[in-house]
Amino acid sequence: MKDIHGLLEMALRHKASDVVIKAGSAPALRIFGKVLRTELPVLSAADTHEIVYNIIASAGRDYLLQRQTQRSPLVPDLDEEDSLRTEALLKRLEDGEEIDLSFTVPNLIRVRANLYLQRGCMGAALRIIPLKPLTMEELGLPPVLKELATQAQGLVLVTGPTGSGKSTTLAAVIEYINSTRPCNIVTIEDPVEYVFTDNRSIINQREIGTDTKSFGSALTSVLRQTPDVIMIGEMRDAETMSVAMAAAEVGHLVLSTLHTTSAANTVERIISAFPPHERAQVQIQLATSLQGVISQKLIARADGRGRVPAVEVMIASPTVKKQIEDGTPDQLYATIREGQHFGMNTMNQALASLYHRGLISYDDALAHAGNYTELKQMLRRA
Repeated sequence: MKDIHGLLEMALRHKASDVVIKAGSAPALRIFGKVLRTELPVLSAADTHEIVYNIIASAGRDYLLQRQTQRSPLVPDLDEEDSLRTEALLKRLEDGEEIDLSFTVPNLIRVRANLYLQRGCMGAALRIIPLKPLTMEELGLPPVLKELATQAQGLVLVTGPTGSGKSTTLAAVIEYINSTRPCNIVTIEDPVEYVFTDNRSIINQREIGTDTKSFGSALTSVLRQTPDVIMIGEMRDAETMSVAMAAAEVGHLVLSTLHTTSAANTVERIISAFPPHERAQVQIQLATSLQGVISQKLIARADGRGRVPAVEVMIASPTVKKQIEDGTPDQLYATIREGQHFGMNTMNQALASLYHRGLISYDDALAHAGNYTELKQMLRRA
């Protein structure tokens, strides 16, 4: 199947989260975390080239429509500009550069695409995104996340491995703020995933490569755009982390993601991103700015009907702040485990709760344990 829209409709029918396109193989779908090859014909290099071209063209049409709403009808036709943009992206891809972009299939879904070369042939990984963000209740997220979303300032991080639903959780937080608070929200993304509609808030969504040159240039100017809430798609480097913490310190609520597996590991990752001579100051800055860390994994449901999030929660309590400032992140786990009063829980406590409620199996709980021996003892005692 070379019709990208038909392939996406098929993926949606099967409740897939991702589509994988590769020459020499049939298209594959990721369904509830597992990659399954479809029974469609094997794709040739020419097939994958055509699919990739159609993906770039679809993203180009989105871009063109946005531009047409912003420019006068008297401006020359933008079709030529769109054609040049498409050819430029294909050239970059052919030169070995990976391309990230997104587009909308009207009245159906949004798609985030990563385009690349493998063994000289074009390939693609497509993430399927609902047109409207799900609510925290629909996602099964802990209520304490709403409390973090109501903070006037500070840094809130959503972490987890690839495919753990970080962007979906962050979108739910943005939509909750949008529906409950009159404020100015600025998102900086690469690429834009969920598209928000202004409700009580005004939301400006800026895409790297289209609306701004880089995370660095966008973050340098974002504080002059009168934001109340800043969402950074991912904190990729020390520069981004430094600006995020500074913005949180001076009166903004900053939301972002990191690819880490636990709250304590998140603290270690941020501190270790800076040179040794800066780390003492970074520890103080992080302790001052941090509001909370949500670390999550998606676990297969015991009834086979999809996946459910297991969520570790660390709230920046006085003890947590002191341990971060002192540079003792190894002590955070015990503090989180004993911090139920603040709404905290470890990954093992989250897994044990899901297992006791019959939502996940014993084997899946242990497979995702933060500490295998500890969780096994917790389940045995229960």
